[in-house]
Amino acid sequence: MNLLLVLLGVASLAFYRVGLRAKEIEDISWFIKLGLVQSALYLIAAWAVWRGRASRSTFFLILAFAAFFRLSVLFAPPYLSTDIYRYVWDGRVQAAGVNPYRYIPADEALSGLRDEAIYPLINRSDYAPTIYPPVAEAVFFLTTRVSESVTWMKATMVGFETITVCALVLLLNSYGLPRQRVIIYAWHPLLIWEIAGTGHLDAIATAFLALALLARRSERDALTGLLLACATLVKFFPAVLFPALYRRRDWRMPLAFVLTIVASYLPYLGVGLKGVIGFLPGYAEEEGIENGERFYLLMLARRAFSGVEIPTAAYFVFALGVLFALACWCVFRREPVADTYIRRAALLATAFTMLHSPRFPWYLSWLVPFVCLWPYLPVLYLTAAGFVLNYLWLGEETDRRLIINSAFYGPAALLALAMYYRSRGQRRQEPASDHSVKSLKEDVP
Repeated sequence: MNLLLVLLGVASLAFYRVGLRAKEIEDISWFIKLGLVQSALYLIAAWAVWRGRASRSTFFLILAFAAFFRLSVLFAPPYLSTDIYRYVWDGRVQAAGVNPYRYIPADEALSGLRDEAIYPLINRSDYAPTIYPPVAEAVFFLTTRVSESVTWMKATMVGFETITVCALVLLLNSYGLPRQRVIIYAWHPLLIWEIAGTGHLDAIATAFLALALLARRSERDALTGLLLACATLVKFFPAVLFPALYRRRDWRMPLAFVLTIVASYLPYLGVGLKGVIGFLPGYAEEEGIENGERFYLLMLARRAFSGVEIPTAAYFVFALGVLFALACWCVFRREPVADTYIRRAALLATAFTMLHSPRFPWYLSWLVPFVCLWPYLPVLYLTAAGFVLNYLWLGEETDRRLIINSAFYGPAALLALAMYYRSRGQRRQEPASDHSVKSLKEDVP
């Protein structure tokens, strides 16, 4: 197996270097083809490791190539997004003693902070204040105190990936699972291009989330609440996992969660409660959240029932109802084994992602750690296919968006149904007493 991994690793590394030739938006079609090949190589490697015998040499080989992949793209300019320039700018603004939520970058009050390397490349600089929550802003500030460079900011994100890998390895060890399964995270092309290559802050949220899963494993409730709050204060959506990580009748986790959020926002409240929300309302409008054009299931329903006007508010009620039902199931259903919370968190995260149906692939990155712990094929497909297919629609054509979304949400849903009915059939064939003792260790993809 190690020889196969070396061959796949060398081939993948070559594709990462070739991928750096993409410079302009016109290169995206060529980049997508390259990404499809990389995803195929990745899936072969993940399958081989999952089926193979646990080996120390295999584990270290996986880590070595994971480092090579990231180093191969780390020092190149970001290609798939310019968000990282805002990260550096926000860190610089805070270092000047200015609240990052107070001004847009183009405001004359910040004219003395402008330069030729960062400021001209900030997206939405002439109308949008920052959108990022306080923990993200703290990371931006600390990172730029070392260097106000894009490369250093990317290196910080890779550092948070290292934390994620360590947390996942500890979790795998705690459940008696082969630690080489971490290949599912460490070799995923989505993470390498979007974090080491482009520097997205999702790496920070994922690291705190992985640490929260680890804290929950040791039943450290207050620490779990604090870490989940930190993940939420980088990107808001990890908050939906609260019901899966909460232990009934425990007050420490909710208290730590709330206190962490309040304490993190206090330093920025000089702009008022509305001010610290930043550009979030404007972003929701830009991304088609208000009119419903963002949501795949709503677009599908509107096409299926073309004679019926389905309001966006009705979809919000439906989505909230689904998430509320899952939340109640997580809180009130008994946990038969110690790792049940991981499955429940994975299902909540996947349901939220499909209901939200983000158009940017890096929004899928927080799902990848769960597949290391629970071999859920629909999520693996969703992240691998979504990484490349999401870049096929850079325009705003609704019909094209619907077709492309169907190409990865549709098969993921079908896979989920197939696995559900397969497991249901297996449970019927087992003694009733065995139904509640399934664990992560007994799963196979």
